[in-house]
Formats: sequence, structure tokens, C-alpha cells
Amino acid sequence: MEMESFVGIDISKATIDVAVHENKEHWTFTNDENGIKKLANLMRKVSPSLIVMESTGSYEVAATYELSARGFSVAVVNPRHIRDFARSTGLLAKTDGLDARVIARFAATIKPSPRILPDEDTQKLAAIMARRRQVVAMLTAEKNRLGQANHTVKERIKQHISWLEQELDDINKESGSMIESNTEWKEKSDIMQSVPGVGPNLSLTLLSDMPELGNLNRKEIAALCGLAPFNRDSGQRRGQRSIWGGRSSVRAAIYMAAFSAVRWNPLLREFYQRLVDSGKRRKVALVACMRKLLCILNAMLKNRTVWNAQIMHPLVACH
Repeated sequence: MEMESFVGIDISKATIDVAVHENKEHWTFTNDENGIKKLANLMRKVSPSLIVMESTGSYEVAATYELSARGFSVAVVNPRHIRDFARSTGLLAKTDGLDARVIARFAATIKPSPRILPDEDTQKLAAIMARRRQVVAMLTAEKNRLGQANHTVKERIKQHISWLEQELDDINKESGSMIESNTEWKEKSDIMQSVPGVGPNLSLTLLSDMPELGNLNRKEIAALCGLAPFNRDSGQRRGQRSIWGGRSSVRAAIYMAAFSAVRWNPLLREFYQRLVDSGKRRKVALVACMRKLLCILNAMLKNRTVWNAQIMHPLVACH
């Protein structure tokens, strides 16, 4: 019986450090096209069951796509999980080579699920939506500065605000055009926006940052977004449940949509008020509405059905 092999990869802006679990060898490549090709050739020789690397925000993207395109199973994991694993095993020293070995050991022990990569169009839409969030953040910051700015720089700030507003308008037009030209996205967008309280920003964010929507069950989709409550119990103590982790961009968009939905969506407003009347804090009730809204959208996309208050009422009414 052939033994499974697990590879850990530590990636930085300049280098790629590679280790195989229970193998003393260590390889380092440059994090560029040539280095990634050498990495792929090494993996062909190693023939790993699973390759694990940390999510660095962007440095791991090129290597992930190249290895996945060549048929390797690649899992990109939260760096916090690796650090917690290292502490639990007493591995506190830190070098790039050691990090790669820790990741390889993590891969062999935990065996995280491989990452399913979005297609090229989804990647483009995700990049546009990320840029939109950056522009919105800059606009908010500049508008806040304008009220307190010295008169000598006010005109400069106004000019920058004008440019940012034009940039935001261009981004909205480009993302809207991408949706209109993609039949599947257009259908999904129309389904999601049929829900009172759901607008273009949420539908675009879900299409770009959560392509799994409609393909998972409600518990899985809530956990993926970071809206699944976690217990904090110990012995006789029953701690307060809380949410954490997940995809922050999706959670932020869901928050704004739920905030609107509890005002304009009769069923979610009723659900929210019932929770508040039962003693739940308003923030807790709103988080429950966020989770409910996400699960509703997931069910609607799975069944390809638009909003219908009579059909959705039993789903919204249950806790």
C-alpha cells in the first residue's frame, strides 16, 4: 500500500519554502513564474496526497492556481489555525523552513479540505468588488476629513472626493455590465434582489466572494460566512455564544442588508421583533436576522425560486 505524503508550503512575497511531512529535506524557490514552475515540477516527483499553505492575502494566489491547474489537491488555511497548531505541539521557534515543516505536519494531522478555486470571471468580479470596498473606505475617510480640514487643503480634498465618486460610479457600471453579460449571474442576481432589503451590493458581494452559495446546506453556509454561533461552555459554566471568523466582506454586506431588511421586509421585521420581545439584545437579534437572510438566499438559489412571502413565512418564522 502506497504511503500518503503531505506537503507544507510557507509563502512570502519573495520566496516559497517547501517541506514534506516526515522528510528532512527542505526546498526554497523564488515566488515568481520561474520559481512556481520549479515548485510544480517538484510536486510532480513527490506526488502528494495534499498540499497545504497559509492564506497570505495575495502571495499564495499564483502558486495555488498553478498547482490546482496541474491536478494537485491544495488547501489554503487561515494562518491562525497553523499558529494554534504549532503552539499545541510545542513548536515555538520560527523560521521559514520550520514554518513549512509545521504546515506539513498540520496537513498530515488535520487533513483540511482542498480549496475549490473560483473561475476566471469570478476572480475578476472579486477583484473589482475588493477595489470597490477600498474606494468606499477612502471616500468615507475623505468626507470625514473635509469637515475638520484647514481651508488651505479643503479644495484638494474636494477634488479627491470628486475623483473617488467618479471611480465608484465607473466600478458600479463595470460590475453591473459583468452581471448583465453573464446569464447565470444575472439569474442569481435577480433571485437575490427579489428579497425585500437585498440590493445590488449584497448580490454582487455574494456572487464574487461566496460562489458556494446555493450549493451548501444552511449550517455550512453560515459557518463559511462566520455567522454560526460557537459555544463557550466549561463544566457548569454556560458562556455566551458568539460568532467569529468567516468571510468578513460577506458578513459586512449581510449586516447592511439585514439592517435594511428588518425595516422593509415584513417577515424579517416580524422575526426580529419577536426575538427582541423575548428578551434578546437588539444586536443578537440582528445577527440572527443576518443568519436567517443568508440561509434564505442559499435556499432560494438552490431551488432557483424568487421571493414569495407565503412560501418563505414558515422558513423565516422558525428559530
